[in-house]
Amino acid sequence: MDLDFYTKKVIDLAFKEGPHLLGAILFLIIGLYLAKIIEKIVSKMMQKSKLDDSLRFFVKSFLGLLLKVLVVFTVLGMVGVEMTSFITLLGAIGLAVGMALSGTLQNFAGGVMILIFKPFKIGDLIETQGHLGNVKEIQIFVTILLTPENKTVIIPNGPISNSDIINYTMQGKIRVDLKMGISYNSNIKEARNVLMKEMEGHPLILKDPAPFVGVLELGDSSVNLAVRPYTSPENYWKVYFDIYEKGKEVLDAAKIEIPFPQVDLNLKK
Repeated sequence: MDLDFYTKKVIDLAFKEGPHLLGAILFLIIGLYLAKIIEKIVSKMMQKSKLDDSLRFFVKSFLGLLLKVLVVFTVLGMVGVEMTSFITLLGAIGLAVGMALSGTLQNFAGGVMILIFKPFKIGDLIETQGHLGNVKEIQIFVTILLTPENKTVIIPNGPISNSDIINYTMQGKIRVDLKMGISYNSNIKEARNVLMKEMEGHPLILKDPAPFVGVLELGDSSVNLAVRPYTSPENYWKVYFDIYEKGKEVLDAAKIEIPFPQVDLNLKK
C-alpha cells in the first residue's frame, strides 16, 4: 500500500515537474551552444575591426564566461530555485571562495593591468618569470608564451604584472650579443674586418645601428671579441646561429686561428 502511494507520488511529480526539468535541460544545452556562437561572432567582429589582439582574446574569454554564468542562472530559475535566496547564498559562498582564491582574483586584476598599460602585446618577444618566448595569448587569468624550443608556457597574470618584464620587440630592433675568440698571435684588425664584412653583407642584419666588433676581454687562451649585429626581433635566432657559423668560416678562410683552451708547461732541469 505504501509502495503504491509513493509510486503514485513519484509519477505525479514527474508529470508535474518533468516538462519544467526537460525544458531547463534543453535550455541549458541550447544556451551553452548559443553562447559559443555569440562568442565566435563577437571575436570575428573584433578581428574585422582590427582591435588589438591582446584585448580581443581577453574580451572573448571574459564574454564566454559571462554568457555561461547567465545561462546557468536562467536554468536555475526555470527549475524553481528562489533566486533572491540563491544570490544571497552565492554571495556568502563567493566571499569565502574569494578569500580562498585570492591568487585567482589577483591574476584577473593582473590581466586587466596588462591590457591597460600594455607592457607587451600578442606576438611580442618577452622575458618574464624566468621564461623567454613570444606572447601567444593574453587570457583572463594567464598569459601564454611560445618559447624558441616550441614549448608552451602558461604564466599567471598576477606575478607577471608585479615582476620585471623585458620586451625585446617594443623598440623594433634587437642586438645579438656574440663572443668569438682568436689566438694571441692573430691580427685583431684583420679579424675585425672579415667579421664586419660578413655582417654587412647579411640580408637580415640592420645597417642602422651598424654592427660592431671590438675586444671584449683578454682570456686565458684567447683574445675574445664582442660581435654585435642588430636585427629585428623575429630574426634574432636566425642571425645568432648564422653569424656564429659564418664567422667561423670567414676566420678559417683568413687563416685566423680560433684557439681551444690550452696550458703551457715549463719544465726546469
